[in-house]
Amino acid sequence: MNHDCISQSIAIVHPITLTHGRNAEVWDDQGKRYIDFVGGIGVLNLGHCNPAVVQAIQDQASRLTHYAFNAAPHAPYLELMAQLSQFIPVAYPLAGMLTNSGAEAAENALKVARAATGKRAIIAFDGGFHGRTLATLNLNGKVAPYKQRVGELPGPVYHLPYPSTDTGVTCEQALKAMDRLFSVELAVEDVAAFIFEPVQGEGGFLALDPTFAQALRRFCDEHGILIIIDEIQSGFGRTGQRFAFPRLGLEPDLLLLAKSIAGGMPLGAVVGRKELMAALPKGGLGGTYSGNPIACAAALASLAQMTDENIATWGERQEQAIVRRFEHWKATDLSPFIGRLTGVGAMRGIELVNADGSPAPAQLSKVMEAARAKGLLLMPSGKARHIIRLLAPLTIEAYVLEEGLDILEQCLAELGS
Repeated sequence: MNHDCISQSIAIVHPITLTHGRNAEVWDDQGKRYIDFVGGIGVLNLGHCNPAVVQAIQDQASRLTHYAFNAAPHAPYLELMAQLSQFIPVAYPLAGMLTNSGAEAAENALKVARAATGKRAIIAFDGGFHGRTLATLNLNGKVAPYKQRVGELPGPVYHLPYPSTDTGVTCEQALKAMDRLFSVELAVEDVAAFIFEPVQGEGGFLALDPTFAQALRRFCDEHGILIIIDEIQSGFGRTGQRFAFPRLGLEPDLLLLAKSIAGGMPLGAVVGRKELMAALPKGGLGGTYSGNPIACAAALASLAQMTDENIATWGERQEQAIVRRFEHWKATDLSPFIGRLTGVGAMRGIELVNADGSPAPAQLSKVMEAARAKGLLLMPSGKARHIIRLLAPLTIEAYVLEEGLDILEQCLAELGS
């Protein structure tokens, strides 16, 4: 199809035109079938056109397609927020608001943090990604391509190294960097919040060091600073649990949600401690489309399927399959370009590196092109775009998952030939 009317600033990863999908498979306008390891960039944990989600959308569309919640509340919004408050594993009473996207959730969390603390500064982490709006661009721990040519960004925002076994940055190094920040650049009493992903998505599926997370929680409690955890990509079962933050041994003050919350419908949320979410005056939060009834109905149908048993079963099956293959590839020296396996649960990345250990983005591009030709869609990640991001639906059939890994194996082997 003709792309002349599409902004050239939108980067297309796969130059194909999709027409329909079912669970972990999609088809293009030429009738070619692909196994989908992209999943709408983490949106489709329950697969394309999940039957229960589709039915909920159809049913809701015949009753109420839209109402602005701040004009008059509607039942799907109220029901979903009640369900979310039970689904999120924290010990304190929750309140929140629905949004149209993850970036909008992040923007509203910044407003809440400023209002609740009376402070302005935010501390984020290298490699993080929180959206493409002006304020969230400033949170992102990466310049190209997101911050280029957009000029001065809302602030103040500061960045620290992201401690992880996947980055090689230790807890001690990150804490020293934090000490330097507060000694040289920023007064600790000016900080409203820290924001981080428990497992970075765009950054390459890098898992935060739990020891650092717990030290950060103690520091923030001591200084009256909030912790905002971004589970937009890692949430709703991707790591084998409802969310990734319990792995860190702490609870967020504010939690950002989106992507797989609603089976493909545009929806996000910011939820947190009840007293924090009341910090802004009446009218300080809201939005015309935020919490659209159809998107809420899709989210309710999604949550109904995300039982702890289902999440654990889906995550374990996919994790075992990926880890088993990766270990086989390493043991048999399938390709000299295969580096580490990053991430946790079914949220996994395969690093491609050169002989000297440097990132190999050119090799990743070759793998993606070859995989697409063979019927597999992949997504890059990492600062150098050298980590293959695996985001197949959690509900993928076992034989389809194995077929996709077979194709990936063939493409990686071709790199070594």
